[in-house]
Amino acid sequence: MPGSGGEIPTRSRRRGPAVTVALTAGLLLSLLLWVSVHKVEEGHLAVYYRGGALLPTLSRPGYHIMIPILTTYRTVQTTLQTDEVKNVPCGTSGGVMIYIDRIEVMNVLAPYAVYDVVRNYTADYDKALIFNKIHHELNQFCSIHTLQEVYIELFDQIDENLKLALQQDLNTMAPGLTIQAVRVTKPKIPEAIRRNFELVEAEKTKLLIATQKQKVVEKEAETERRKAVIEAEKIAEVAKIQFRQKVMETLTEKRISELEDAAYLARQKAKADAEYYTAQKAADSNKLKLTPAYLELMKYQAIATNSKLYFGSSLPSNLFLGSSAFEHMIARTAKGGHLVSETEKHHLRAQESTT
Repeated sequence: MPGSGGEIPTRSRRRGPAVTVALTAGLLLSLLLWVSVHKVEEGHLAVYYRGGALLPTLSRPGYHIMIPILTTYRTVQTTLQTDEVKNVPCGTSGGVMIYIDRIEVMNVLAPYAVYDVVRNYTADYDKALIFNKIHHELNQFCSIHTLQEVYIELFDQIDENLKLALQQDLNTMAPGLTIQAVRVTKPKIPEAIRRNFELVEAEKTKLLIATQKQKVVEKEAETERRKAVIEAEKIAEVAKIQFRQKVMETLTEKRISELEDAAYLARQKAKADAEYYTAQKAADSNKLKLTPAYLELMKYQAIATNSKLYFGSSLPSNLFLGSSAFEHMIARTAKGGHLVSETEKHHLRAQESTT
């Protein structure tokens, strides 16, 4: 028993180092595995370096394994990103130094161009291709323009000019890298110059207000003038319409009068024609009636109805006997001793006036 009891501690001492080594190896293997596994976010690609050399392998989003210590990786964004360039100095053609607080450049790198761009300009390609180019292009722009142009007149063109200049260079130097937009903040200028600009802008504002007031007055005057013209045209149109109405009324009255005159003339003509026809027919009838036998008959009828009789061969000088033919006949009758009555004389006068 004592012998067997002394062997147990010896075996325990032999197993202790082996367990420690196994545990250490497991820990080291887990650590190496942990170091070799890496994650690539969505919208990025991973590039690998081994011994400082860029490997042609690219990894897409997800978990990947690499040889630890010997291999390192960098992720490159392939979606739209915004790079900010701050406090950019800019010297104008007049020698005034101004500073632009922030310039934002929105750009996107195509996945197919990641390897070439990283190989030529490293994973920090935006520093060489965007940041440094922004400084260069902005100084080129400011050096050929005055402070007035940079700060006020051409300020709205700076972002577009920077975008065009950057994209033109990138099309040659880094195809696949596209500039989407450039935003430039207002430049910082010396305080004294800024106050002068503010005074100038205030005067321009006053001039603009005065100009606008003048335009308002002119518009009001123009409105009044047009209103007066419209009113005068309306009155003239009304007068013209009334004049036309009066002319039409006058013409209508004239036409009515002409029609009435024509109708009256036609009636009078018809009446005159009727009277002429009647008289003509009466004359024709009298011509047929006034025969010697008829006149002899009428004479005796008149004598029969007459209450006054004249005797003798000489008659009164104021006695009217009608026509000479009748006078001759009556005179001959009187000489023959016949009687002539007043009724016969009146009848002879009526016959003479009818014919």
